[in-house]
Amino acid sequence: MSIHQSVPEAGERPFLKDYLDSLGMVERLHRLLLDVIKDEFERLGMLEINAVQALLLFNIGDNEVTAGELKTRGYYQGSNVSYNLKKLVEMGYMHHQRCEIDRRSVRVRLTDKGREVRQVVDELFQRHSAGLEGDTLIGGARIMELNSALGRIERYWGDQIRYIY
Repeated sequence: MSIHQSVPEAGERPFLKDYLDSLGMVERLHRLLLDVIKDEFERLGMLEINAVQALLLFNIGDNEVTAGELKTRGYYQGSNVSYNLKKLVEMGYMHHQRCEIDRRSVRVRLTDKGREVRQVVDELFQRHSAGLEGDTLIGGARIMELNSALGRIERYWGDQIRYIY
């Protein structure tokens, strides 16, 4: 079900309509980001890894983390983190090692192959940043305004989860 299926008629509750439009845009932007990453890897002939996995490697970077930390740090938003970690280890993009303190927990970090994927995504984002930086529609202070607004929504939603229920 799409968010837009429950949009009220024009003039009924304008803020609700704008809010639902924003939610739909966030959804579309995330899917589009994954498509952009996928296209970059296809262009380079790197077909073994998918966009979700590449973004996960980018977000981990030089850190060594557990699967649980991936979600709490905001590195991964999906529900199948264990599957993707297992595949990335099997394909040689990540090292994994059991924690000495808590043997149930596994710590992961990028291999050289994983760092190569991270570099591809980093270069893609650098190109996009350079292209958008001079854009009068989003460049300069506008990106900071956007980030501030999105941060406020993120905090509001987080508060809804932590304090309302």
